[in-house]
Amino acid sequence: MTRIIAICAAVVALGFMALTLYLGTGGDSDDKYAQCKNSAVAGDSDLGGPFELVNSAGQTVTDTDVITEPSLIYFGYTFCPDVCPLDVARNATAIDILEERGMSVTPVFISIDPARDTPETVGEFADNMHPKMIGLTGSAEQVAAASAAYRTYYKAHEAKDEFYLVDHSTFSYLVMPGEGFVDFFRRDVSPDQMADKIGCFIENQ
Repeated sequence: MTRIIAICAAVVALGFMALTLYLGTGGDSDDKYAQCKNSAVAGDSDLGGPFELVNSAGQTVTDTDVITEPSLIYFGYTFCPDVCPLDVARNATAIDILEERGMSVTPVFISIDPARDTPETVGEFADNMHPKMIGLTGSAEQVAAASAAYRTYYKAHEAKDEFYLVDHSTFSYLVMPGEGFVDFFRRDVSPDQMADKIGCFIENQ
């Protein structure tokens, strides 16, 4: 009986070690980004995808036009009083840190408030936040499709005046050209932490 218990314990221990190794490598030994990812959601092939939006010049562009190098995408709106400016500024700082390390990343701001965010408005916002930032807006349908692709949430409050608020999710998405979405970042991630994580993806391209 003692021997059987010992064998069972060894089997359980080996199974636990195997599971730990599996999770530690992202569950896929062939995944070149396994050591870089934040969670099991990272690298989800169903997250992200094609979009068609309008840039600051009023031109219709697609994801392939915009994502020509590692890109950091954020969904927000220019009238946002606090959250969006702080998040986008954090992203811009991380991109500057990466630039100092010789790595180039494009920040992308996608408006979820097309009723107020015209191409000119998102262009001015993007220019003020970072010289490389691309500001995008579009029709309500175009914005909804882009949001759905990245599973973001947004809902405008009742528009009693021009200063209404829009509730929205606050993730930042790292997207690689030709590969798509690879990871996301929450609001509590610092610029240095973000830069380190993005740098890992770039080094393992």
